[in-house]
Amino acid sequence: GILSIEQLISRVGVIGVTLMALLSGFGAVNCPYTYMSYFLRNVTDADILALERRLLQTMDMIVSKKKRIAVAHRTMFQRGEVHNKPTGFWGMIKSVTSSVAGSENLSLIQQEVDALEELSRQLFLETADLHATKERIEYSKTFQGKYFNFLGYFFSIYCVWKIFMATINIVFDRVGKTDPVTRGIEITVNYLGIQFDVKFWSQHISFILVGIIIVTSIRGLLITLTKFFSAISSSKSSNVIVLLLAQIMGMYFVSSVLLIRMSMPLEYRTIITEVLGEL
Repeated sequence: GILSIEQLISRVGVIGVTLMALLSGFGAVNCPYTYMSYFLRNVTDADILALERRLLQTMDMIVSKKKRIAVAHRTMFQRGEVHNKPTGFWGMIKSVTSSVAGSENLSLIQQEVDALEELSRQLFLETADLHATKERIEYSKTFQGKYFNFLGYFFSIYCVWKIFMATINIVFDRVGKTDPVTRGIEITVNYLGIQFDVKFWSQHISFILVGIIIVTSIRGLLITLTKFFSAISSSKSSNVIVLLLAQIMGMYFVSSVLLIRMSMPLEYRTIITEVLGEL
């Protein structure tokens, strides 16, 4: 019926799997881009010093122009306080024309100040970006940085292979009968020709792998959602955000169970399939 577990999970799973696909796609692109030294642009100390020098010059120009505006305002105020108002027709004309010219000059300087302030903001952001890139370059030279660089290449190749295999499975409507761990152990044992209990160790390694996948995926989801919600949250929207987070976590968990079946041995995969239905 409509209210059966299979019907409900199939509808929730569509949204959850779509969310997982978006997050994994973002991670598949962002992780190599963040950690691989191939994507780092070459930044030297001379580049940072030159940009900082431009920023300081721009700030000096802003200060000098604001000082001119302040001096002009003080001069106009003193003139209004010290001198009496001009009398006669020609005096009135002279005061009007001089005030209009002064206001036009001040408005022009203020426009220049606004443009320079916008330029200083852009220079500051670019300087911060250069410093961050410089720190990434220094980090990539460490042992941990080299390790993450290797992982970036490894997962890039793995991602391309998964896309290729998923495309083949969709086109030819194939369903895998063996989980990746068991298949990998069988290939290794047959290639090396050693005595190894494939069934025993594949069971334990599969469960360890499934646990790692669950922990890392949920951790990545929470980190991503926390950054997103902290950017849009307010005192009025906190309850709605908590409710939305609970809904997303529920759909994400159901979708994880659906997708993780393929990483488990066949007998345990059958148990989950019997509970969830023929999805």
